Amino acid sequence: MSTVHERWAAAGLRLPAPPAPGGRYEPFVWSGRQLLVAGQICRIGEQVRFEGVVGADLTVEAAQEAARLCALNTLSVVGAACNGDFDGVRLLSLSGFVRCTPGFGGQAHVMDGASEVFLEALGERGRHMRTAVGVHALPRGVPVEISTVFEVADHAG
Repeated sequence: MSTVHERWAAAGLRLPAPPAPGGRYEPFVWSGRQLLVAGQICRIGEQVRFEGVVGADLTVEAAQEAARLCALNTLSVVGAACNGDFDGVRLLSLSGFVRCTPGFGGQAHVMDGASEVFLEALGERGRHMRTAVGVHALPRGVPVEISTVFEVADHAG
């Protein structure tokens, strides 16, 4: 068992099955050693788990849970791209989009939910730069969407 999988077992992390794309795009694209993962929302299979506007319908804590699910979906796509081998995977960049009320300023706090999953899952290789922005609408009425860029040590794409 890899050190990443051992860390997950100790933390109680379980990945959902990789979600199917919600449109005409690829779930991930390789560019050399970089793995770019398409935006992930808070769903399992086709079922959306969180809906609404942060600051009106959802608390920051609920939105953080939505962000955690987005991160777990992202990791499931990375696993599919890397044949389940996470030992050489490093997160470089996380862009987070939060559907929120006009005066809401806690986008970074919402995105902490996703960042914590990546740190739990990847350890030091989960440290990343991040952007968190508020938006008016997201697909399927979800409160959070994330997009990520990884580096994979042993990929020679």
